[in-house]
Amino acid sequence: MVDTPATRTETGGLRFLRLATLLGGLSRVPVSISIAVLWLVLMLAIAVSADVISPYRFTQMDLHNRLSLPVFMGGNWSHPLGTDELGRDVLSRLITSIRMSLLIAFGATIIGAAVGVTLGFVAAHFRGLVEQAVLALVDFSAAIPFLVLALAILAFFGNSLVLFVCLLGFHAWERYARIARGLAISGRMHGYAAAVHQLGASPLRLYGRHILPNIASTLIVSMTLAFPEIILLESGLSFLGLGIQPPDTSLGNMVGFGREYLSSAPWIMLAPAFVITVTALCVSLLGDWLRDKLDPTLS
Repeated sequence: MVDTPATRTETGGLRFLRLATLLGGLSRVPVSISIAVLWLVLMLAIAVSADVISPYRFTQMDLHNRLSLPVFMGGNWSHPLGTDELGRDVLSRLITSIRMSLLIAFGATIIGAAVGVTLGFVAAHFRGLVEQAVLALVDFSAAIPFLVLALAILAFFGNSLVLFVCLLGFHAWERYARIARGLAISGRMHGYAAAVHQLGASPLRLYGRHILPNIASTLIVSMTLAFPEIILLESGLSFLGLGIQPPDTSLGNMVGFGREYLSSAPWIMLAPAFVITVTALCVSLLGDWLRDKLDPTLS
């Protein structure tokens, strides 16, 4: 295209139109969703830059300042959220705990989605005996209380971060398997999937390049709804002493150790409990909003 004043004016007009459309779309986002997104962005920023913004090392002890008050209760600014029973800075431990809990939640959510979608596609492709075996495994997994299974595995095999993340990754994988199987069967009946299959595309290409992108919105919504469940599950297991072990720390770990000082030093427990509650609420709100926006029957 020849660069003339007219084409430059037209290009500028198209850019302005795109910007106006984007701003118009943002103005229709509910205030609660905007606040939820801002909170989640803040949590991700804290997790990424935890080593830089932490005022102290999360294991650094100062026994002369143990159980010092936070600022809003009359403490000093050297420890804005106070210290715990060993003189460790609560703010520094909270920042590191946010990174650890988000890392576990993201890793477990991705593992569960990958396992569930893979088995769902296998059941949809082979049908017959393979499908019945996958569905039986799904029903068996859904019938076992996950908390009891997690307690048994962690008590028998011991605890490590990799095992803990993989164990949480198998939480609710059957949900993804059911969704992927149903949507894959429905997608194969559509014209685009049948045409690709007739052209000789391999199953990997058929499901990975054509069916998966068309069902990705539903899977993403399911992941956003499962994400707060994993955060709460990790917090519960860490609260029981079966999650992240010292010297590492997580939000549930902080709540578990802080419960013993709830009457004398409540800030040790309330700070991570507040972050857990607000983060789980924001992810749930965002997941519900995405489900409504991406559901064509609600348009």
